[in-house]
Amino acid sequence: MNDRLVAWSPLILLALLAALTFWLDLKVQPPARLPDGSTRHDPDFYVEGFSAMKMNPDGTRRYALSAKRMVHYPDDNSTHLELPRLVYFDYERAPVTVRSDTAEVAQGGDEVFFHGDVQVARSAYATNAELGMFTSFLHVIPDKDLAKTDKPVRLVEGNSTVSAVGLEFDNRTRQIKLLSEVKSKYEAPRRIQKRPARP
Repeated sequence: MNDRLVAWSPLILLALLAALTFWLDLKVQPPARLPDGSTRHDPDFYVEGFSAMKMNPDGTRRYALSAKRMVHYPDDNSTHLELPRLVYFDYERAPVTVRSDTAEVAQGGDEVFFHGDVQVARSAYATNAELGMFTSFLHVIPDKDLAKTDKPVRLVEGNSTVSAVGLEFDNRTRQIKLLSEVKSKYEAPRRIQKRPARP
């Protein structure tokens, strides 16, 4: 019995080695690509001059999202926008507009991630001056009217300038929360001195 085991031991070792080699090969090989292209990060469609709008229950406009170009990727169901523009409509105060170089709409369309030269503008209304916000990244949740960033941000309203790192903005309440490294600067408006009238 021992002699037979010794005789077969090289074959058993070779079989184990072959099985181990096959298992390792399976682990290091990339997953097989399906012929339908679903595993590749290739666009399945694009739209030039993209525009979409969400309405309030009473039929008024809630917000509109547009872009120069929209590209959809089926592998992760993501949507990429070129020169996007998001407008929140507020009929009691003033609309808020978000612009950037690019943006990504997450799966389901519930979140938008603006990248590049991100600019947020709120028009002047009543006694409130125009508000501008500038950063390199902004995460927006349109249905919750929320926007946030962990990047440096600068706000300009009238003669006031505020800079910080990180921000949370609630568009419903119009409250802005600055997270860290907050610095502010205020310049009083210059008064024009009237010259006395000549006799």
